[in-house]
Amino acid sequence: MRTLFRQFRDTVAAAARRRKRPNDEGVTLVEMIVVLVIIAVIAGMIVSTGILSRPDQARVTTTTTDMRTISAALKMYRLDNGDYPTTAQGLKALAEKPTTAPIPSNWNPEGYVGQPPKDAWGRDYVYVSPAPGGFSLKSLGKDGAEGGEGLDADIVAGR
Repeated sequence: MRTLFRQFRDTVAAAARRRKRPNDEGVTLVEMIVVLVIIAVIAGMIVSTGILSRPDQARVTTTTTDMRTISAALKMYRLDNGDYPTTAQGLKALAEKPTTAPIPSNWNPEGYVGQPPKDAWGRDYVYVSPAPGGFSLKSLGKDGAEGGEGLDADIVAGR
C-alpha cells in the first residue's frame, strides 16, 4: 500500500512540476509598455474630442434637466394643494412646509424635493408665481446676471 501511495504522490508531483513554468510568473516590461501606450492613446482621443473642455455646456444641460424636475414637483404641489407656491414662499416650499400664507392644506410630509434646489453654478433659481395657475422658473446662467448670450444666457422654464 505504501508503494502505491508513493507512486501516486510522485506522479502528482511530477505533473505539478510540468505545469509550472518559471516564465509564466509576473508581468514583463514589454506588456507594461503596451498597456501604457494604449492608455495614452485613449487619453489623447478624449482630449482631442474636447470632452474635457465642455463643463459649462454640461452645466447648461444639467440645469435644463433639473428645471424639468422642479417643474414636475411644482405641478405635483399644485395637484396636492390647489395652487403653486407664492413668490414669497419660493422653491423652499417644495422642501419644507410653508409657514406663511397661504398655508398648504395637503402638503406632502416627505416634501417634493430633498432640499431647496440650486442651479448647476450653485445659485438659487429665480421663481415667480405671477398669476393664479402659472409660474416662471429661471436660472441666470453662467454669469449670474439677467440676460446674456451663449453660456451666459438665462435658462427659462415655466407654465
